[in-house]
Amino acid sequence: MPNALVRETSPYLLQHADNPVDWYPWGEEALALARASGKPILLSIGYSACHWCHVMAHESFEDPATARVMNELFVNVKVDREERPDLDRIYQIAQQMLTQRSGGWPLTMFLAHDDQRPFFGGTYFPPQARFGMPAFRDVLTRVAAYYREHRDDLHRQNDALMEAFATLESPPADAAVALTDAPLVACREQLERSFDRAHGGFGGAPKFPHPTTLERLMRDWHATAATPEPDLHALFMATLTLTRMAEGGLFDHLAGGFSRYSVDAEWMIPHFEKMLYDNGALLANYATAAIATGEPLFARTAAGTAAWMLDDLQSPDGGFYSSRDADSEGHEGRYYVWTPNEAQAALDDREFAVFAARFGLDRAPNFEGAWHLHAYRSVEDIAAGRGEAVDTVQATIDTARRKLLAVRGRRVPPARDEKILTGWNALAIRGLAIAARALEQPSLADAATRALDAVRRTLWRDGRLLATSRDGRAHLNAYLDDYALLADATLELLQTRWRTEDLAFVRDLLEALLAHFEDRAAGGFWFTSHDHETLIHRSKSFSDDATPNGNGIAAIVLQRAGYLLGEPRWLLAAERTLRAGWSGVSRQPQAHTSMLTALEEFLHAPEIVILRGAATDIAPWQRELARLYAPRRLVFAIPAGVADLPAALAGKAPRNRPVAYVCRGATCSAPLEDLSALLRNLRLALAS
Repeated sequence: MPNALVRETSPYLLQHADNPVDWYPWGEEALALARASGKPILLSIGYSACHWCHVMAHESFEDPATARVMNELFVNVKVDREERPDLDRIYQIAQQMLTQRSGGWPLTMFLAHDDQRPFFGGTYFPPQARFGMPAFRDVLTRVAAYYREHRDDLHRQNDALMEAFATLESPPADAAVALTDAPLVACREQLERSFDRAHGGFGGAPKFPHPTTLERLMRDWHATAATPEPDLHALFMATLTLTRMAEGGLFDHLAGGFSRYSVDAEWMIPHFEKMLYDNGALLANYATAAIATGEPLFARTAAGTAAWMLDDLQSPDGGFYSSRDADSEGHEGRYYVWTPNEAQAALDDREFAVFAARFGLDRAPNFEGAWHLHAYRSVEDIAAGRGEAVDTVQATIDTARRKLLAVRGRRVPPARDEKILTGWNALAIRGLAIAARALEQPSLADAATRALDAVRRTLWRDGRLLATSRDGRAHLNAYLDDYALLADATLELLQTRWRTEDLAFVRDLLEALLAHFEDRAAGGFWFTSHDHETLIHRSKSFSDDATPNGNGIAAIVLQRAGYLLGEPRWLLAAERTLRAGWSGVSRQPQAHTSMLTALEEFLHAPEIVILRGAATDIAPWQRELARLYAPRRLVFAIPAGVADLPAALAGKAPRNRPVAYVCRGATCSAPLEDLSALLRNLRLALAS
């Protein structure tokens, strides 16, 4: 018989519904059972695309003998960390405090039966003692015995743990403290020290993409571009990293899109899971880098990433699925790797010779006796060696790619997690909106619009967001990141094509953010809403992790929308957020890149260009401005016939010819009726 997970929407939880373990989802049913039975809670947190989560499931949770021990001694609770990041944040921190080791997934925590406070934990445990770790069944019996025999000691330990939680947040900077660019300068220095000059990226293996870091470096360069000493090394660090990632094995050279991270420092072999949030953020990175540099590789990579997202992750309803697993047929990477014989069988001799030279099939295997595609020789080098035109060689590679992709399509694909997550969809919408302008591909704006409409239709109810849905069933209170990222994405999409109802949606999201998440005493925003389930800790974080930080994005969008619509309350809330996070930002600026962008736009108010006129007349102006990399500039093209604009925009009226209004902070220019005059105005502002 299936366990209680059979009623859930998470594919990860449903994967465990037929385990012999009596799993429960987190909720009152499981917590009440623990209180009534006196059994401690075994909390297991993972996610669908997690390789070691699957390993532990096969080794232990599918094993009847292990399941009997778990069922006898514990109330067993399984959590999808992508649906419940609130729980994951709390218990990851607790695990690190208790064990003095880094966290990860699967996360295995043991909680008191009456108050859910953790008293022991770890990550992956093997079925037999190995890797310096005890056998999982031994852990189970020892933990249960210790819990029975040392309740008083554990209560004292838990009290100390809760005191440690209380110290995680520093007091805000008061009004007398000046918010300066010192953290921006310090972050730039830290990034240079950790930069890998050979392969790009920061630090050694494993190596992660860090999209917010790449955006930070591009903004550092642009802020100095008009000065006598532009920061060309910041540009170099960003573009070398983008180049190495695009050419390396992190990128899927057949279908497009990026894997989660590289297990080596050379970006050669990835951990093969492909996540929506990485690809949405990297799509924005490559699209903006294509504008800034004119580099064709960046434009091709952005186009390939967007194509994969639309082909593989966009649902028929318009929203985006969450991920593709790392494993297929029980082996990580099997779906993606090749033998030369497989490739030769699909290609003619010329195609194979060119493709093999480009992607290493003529070299030693690089992944468990097989070949994972990694760009070794440039197209220009291959063309020179063969005495052929570059375009001819590129066309041959493209033909070979299509043929191999068709062959790969007949393999058993990795599992797809088909839940729709609000915040991750926001990152995809933002990336598509930026890429639509950068690549001049309106179809990407159409896809972003479909996704936004799907989110509003399914996950926006009675003025509040829900966090997740699957097959039309939406549930769980949304988190800070969901509201902030979706407001940011909607504001970005408004720059691609105007819909007044979307501007109203931005306002609704920000007002909900202030009403339900703001820390009115100290500033900033809690991760969970005021009416969220009471947990052992309510977190308020300012540092980025795999996704941009919610407080940082909230401060950015509150400032941008605050200037756009003339809302001083929003500007004040943004400043209070910066002051609330100032201590951490000052100590570890490199860990707070979203907050640094908010700080930059606090010190240098964003430049907002409002274009008014007939839609066909202002479209060329909009396209011209979209070809300029200007990270602190927002451009909104509002057709003349649009009604019901808020007062701050209604006053910027259309005329009988295209007109632009340029606002810097709260100060706006006289109307500009000539495109060349507008461009001169913007260039002069950049140089000043």
